[in-house]
Amino acid sequence: MLPIAMCIGIIFYRFFTELSFITPYLIFAMLFITYCKLSIKELRFEKFHFFLLAIQLFGSIAVYLTLRGFNPLVAQGSMICVLAPTATSAAVITGMLGGSVASLTAYSILSNLCVAIFAPIIFSFIGEHSNFTFFESFLYILKEVFPLLILPLVFAFTLEKLAPKVKLKIQALHGWSFYLWALALTIVVGKTVSFIMKQPADNYAVEIIMAASTFFICIGQFLAGRKIGKRYDKTVTGGQGLGQKNTVLTIWMALSYLDPISSIGPGAYVLWQNIVNSYQLWRKQRSQAQPDDGRS
Repeated sequence: MLPIAMCIGIIFYRFFTELSFITPYLIFAMLFITYCKLSIKELRFEKFHFFLLAIQLFGSIAVYLTLRGFNPLVAQGSMICVLAPTATSAAVITGMLGGSVASLTAYSILSNLCVAIFAPIIFSFIGEHSNFTFFESFLYILKEVFPLLILPLVFAFTLEKLAPKVKLKIQALHGWSFYLWALALTIVVGKTVSFIMKQPADNYAVEIIMAASTFFICIGQFLAGRKIGKRYDKTVTGGQGLGQKNTVLTIWMALSYLDPISSIGPGAYVLWQNIVNSYQLWRKQRSQAQPDDGRS
């Protein structure tokens, strides 16, 4: 489904660019349906979650400051791939790899909360909204990002307390989140291609470097997450939590609040993280006959 969605977005980019205004609504709906599958009682934040969170936040700042002198576009495209929250679909891959789905889900919520609070600050410092003061830019981004990431969680847990039967009915629609994700991915890929087509040829080298940079960032995040998780017997969970990103949200944020060309970074990250996950699933299938080594 991923290759099909991306190909459709690339081929029919003019059409899907016109639909870009519905992307935040699709993201909201996906998160809401996903969170309706959770229960407040099931959430358990663990110590290693905060180590992952530190890499997500401070690592993104370090990457930006390191690459800014080389090229601001590469710095933005690379930075947002570190800052991006964990994908809601990461729980599926985590389960297939034998990891702790409950722990991954808890970290996914924590990483979304982190992005909702800190992304407006970081984006405001970068200063793409040059007509705004820092505070004006911060409020502008906050009022759009914060509700998008926080309200689905608030609504889901409110339903759990006040209307549990309604929540159960929404849970039955969880399969729709996959199709919403596919549509959102098609739209953001189309929007990214639209920006690429409008760029002069001398930008292509920067775009290739950005894609290469996010490859190393992707590998580095999976490895770092696994190393941290291993200390707490959560190798798979750590790797997926830090490495598998909500790229639909990330591309949308890059298009909305950074230089639009920086969206090529998370656009390439879509490919890299799926290659990594495909490799991990292949290795898992090969080792099915081996005894469990405690990597959850």
